[in-house]
Amino acid sequence: MQRKRESMSVQTSATKAVDGGWRETVKIIVHALILAMIVRIFLYQPFNIPSGSMKSTLLVGDYLFVSKLSYGYSRYSFPWGIIPFKGRIFGSEPQRGDVVVFKLPRDNSTDYIKRVIGLPGDEIAMHDGVLFINGKAVPKVRKDDFVSPEEGRPIPRYEETLPNGVKYLVLDAVPNGDFDNTDTYKVPPGHYFMMGDNRDNSTDSRVQSARYGVGFVPYENLVGRAEIIFFSAAVDDPNAFRLTSPWTWPMDIRWRRIFGLVR
Repeated sequence: MQRKRESMSVQTSATKAVDGGWRETVKIIVHALILAMIVRIFLYQPFNIPSGSMKSTLLVGDYLFVSKLSYGYSRYSFPWGIIPFKGRIFGSEPQRGDVVVFKLPRDNSTDYIKRVIGLPGDEIAMHDGVLFINGKAVPKVRKDDFVSPEEGRPIPRYEETLPNGVKYLVLDAVPNGDFDNTDTYKVPPGHYFMMGDNRDNSTDSRVQSARYGVGFVPYENLVGRAEIIFFSAAVDDPNAFRLTSPWTWPMDIRWRRIFGLVR
């Protein structure tokens, strides 16, 4: 009888230990999920690059952390815009040259990433592939060629220097292409003029069509500033990275781009 009681006592203790272990595991997972949600909503949100509009600065298959602290918070800072309010809180305005994720104005839901070129009140134009801001040409210096992984051909690359001293590289594949000569755009108050670094292959603020274009981007639509590339995979579709084929990772991963700053 005594042995039976001892056996039952040991079993009960073991069951309690297992139950306690599961509770601790669940608690850790819940806390980790809450922490990840807080970081995603208020601090840094991950995004991937699905198109080549920002080549060669950003490539298809790059994964970024975007800082939400940079410009404060609007309704578009939160998933699905679940906290509806006007304007921004703790707002800070972007600078020329920032690479920014924003909600596409025509639907306020699609995420786009471009570079801030024009500030409120600026006049922006393109003439023969040269960018003009407030009537002054932005210096454009020929650099090397960029060989696109997808196209496999060299594309002329140039360095532009904005009035605030920010330098970055742009691609100009087609002389006098569709977007190389434009009207002069006057940026409205509370809006920004965005352009892709791949100048001949970027739907951006130069396209003003209400149905197909981007137009001027309201301050409220800014999600955050692109800060760092935390992962990069050389695939045509960033969602098709072969997680189930780890033996292909050494060839697929662009090791040199990992932890690179977005400039």
